[in-house]
Amino acid sequence: MDDTTLISRFLRDGFVKLEGAVAPRVAADCARLLWRETGLDPDDPATWTEPVHWVAGMAQGPFAAAPNSPFLHHAYDLLVGAGRWEPRYSLGTFPLRFPHEKEPDDAGWHIEGSYLPEGENWYFTNVRSRGRALLMLFLFSEVGEEDAPTRIRVGSHLDVPKVLEKYGEDGASGLVLAPDLVAASDHRPLALATGSPGDVFLCHPFLVHAAQPHHGARPRFMAQPPLMPAASYELERADGAYSAVEIAIRRGLGRDIPHPA
Repeated sequence: MDDTTLISRFLRDGFVKLEGAVAPRVAADCARLLWRETGLDPDDPATWTEPVHWVAGMAQGPFAAAPNSPFLHHAYDLLVGAGRWEPRYSLGTFPLRFPHEKEPDDAGWHIEGSYLPEGENWYFTNVRSRGRALLMLFLFSEVGEEDAPTRIRVGSHLDVPKVLEKYGEDGASGLVLAPDLVAASDHRPLALATGSPGDVFLCHPFLVHAAQPHHGARPRFMAQPPLMPAASYELERADGAYSAVEIAIRRGLGRDIPHPA
């Protein structure tokens, strides 16, 4: 995918899928370490006793290497802006999803919160996406349509700025935002974050998405870390040097001509 196509698809859909963005050996090492961390047997489904197994704090070498390939760095520059993002050397918390008769309790439509105001229990988001440059989905297993792929409302990143605008700089929590986000994006088509180990989805921080139950045969291993900003997004730049993320927010607010389909 050339640079122009990558930016165009991101502005239109709210995400781009980059196949093979993580080297096969790195992806395989990440999966191996995740299995070891769970203490479960990859060859014995009887040990898979919960629909979601949370693994936190993975920062070994493969997890530091995964988000730092030259290919991904170039994509971050294209979408966020050169010098406007912070390198990351871990992939945060993993929600590992397993085939199970029990329904997961975290499958509602939402956008990710990114900062926790004092005295609050839920993470907040504001119209400038304070504290988050991108949402990223890193696949470390084969993920087919039955393997609990993340559900994505295509183009929903353009619906969210108007919802957030009324909350100003302070923003609002996901708990408050959820009903309006669901209603505003309900007309959008659905896509599934399917793919192979090493594939990465780079998503606008306002992309409305959701988990779902696992009806397949093999566990789904995926990370969903943020790319952190080195500087806050700005929606009024005197020099007009807007990043792709900022352009999309402005379009959602009606400040730019909508990008053609």
